[in-house]
Amino acid sequence: MRDNATDYRELFLNDVPMMDMRAPVEYTKGAFPNTESLPLMTDIERQKVGTCYKQKGQQAAIELGHHLVSGKVKAERVAAWAAFARAHPEGYLYCFRGGLRSQIVQQWLKEAGIDYPRVIGGYKAMRTFLIETLDAAVAECDFVIVGGMTGTGKTEVVAALANSIDLEGHANHRGSSFGKRATGQPSQIDFENRIAVDLLKRRARGQQQFVLEDESRMIGACSLPLSLHQGLQRFPLVWLEDSLEGRIERILKDYVTDLAAEFRIVQGEEQGFERFAERLLQSMDNIQKRLGGERYQRLRAVMQEALDEQRRSGAVELHRGWIEGLLREYYDPMYAYQRESKGARIEFAGDAPAILAYLQARQAQR
Repeated sequence: MRDNATDYRELFLNDVPMMDMRAPVEYTKGAFPNTESLPLMTDIERQKVGTCYKQKGQQAAIELGHHLVSGKVKAERVAAWAAFARAHPEGYLYCFRGGLRSQIVQQWLKEAGIDYPRVIGGYKAMRTFLIETLDAAVAECDFVIVGGMTGTGKTEVVAALANSIDLEGHANHRGSSFGKRATGQPSQIDFENRIAVDLLKRRARGQQQFVLEDESRMIGACSLPLSLHQGLQRFPLVWLEDSLEGRIERILKDYVTDLAAEFRIVQGEEQGFERFAERLLQSMDNIQKRLGGERYQRLRAVMQEALDEQRRSGAVELHRGWIEGLLREYYDPMYAYQRESKGARIEFAGDAPAILAYLQARQAQR
């Protein structure tokens, strides 16, 4: 049998397949890329064993666990683990701490004729490794931030660079009050793990300078890891500029045309449009207090009229009204203040081609 694993770096660098023996509720809360949930116990079974452990001690809890997972139930689970092991002979199994649960599964697989290694330290040790990996990257690497007014195309600039980390992509959210997508966001732990693995792989390829989009602490429901959020308050910036007209067109495409299409793909033609319309209106409602009563009512009415026309004819031109209103009256004053407060950190400003050329030259120099 291959040795049990202790080199977490190699596991993540090589996208090694792993089966997770933790209960479903543990897996849902946080897991790793390239893993599959094949629990030893269901959530209810785990709860019963936990209660038994508190009331009667470890031995009684182990005996109850063996009773709950026996006979046909045990045979079905061993068959699922064996199928994973045969499909991924290079893989590993793990539980929370690399202890009893993974040892039991390892033993039952051995009795079925399969020697399959486990990860020493389990989920907890791998999670700790990724947290330390992310914090080390923030402390040791060179980061530069792309800032700019809403709609200038910061995401597109970041995506065009080979040394960028796509925080919004990892969060599956566009980052603004209107940035929620048709599909859901990862859990907080999954979000952090994705960033850490991305940084780990890039540093392994020799990258030591990274470009990030300027973000607030929250990207939708996902919170930036503390060290990275603190870094964004001190890293140097480049400031992306574009005309008001260009920004309106970009927002129209991203938050109306493309988002409506995304909802239709996910939920079907008719229901997809209705869910899209609800999402857009809800996004406006979410900033009602910050807009103030009169401005909120006025811009929401323009949005509702635009949605009615889009539903009726497919035309999206009326959406430019609320987009321009939000930019002029809400987002631009806020970003103008931010630009002033961050002015000392801005080392270059320009349009997208100029920013890209500057960042590529900056990378080549370091």
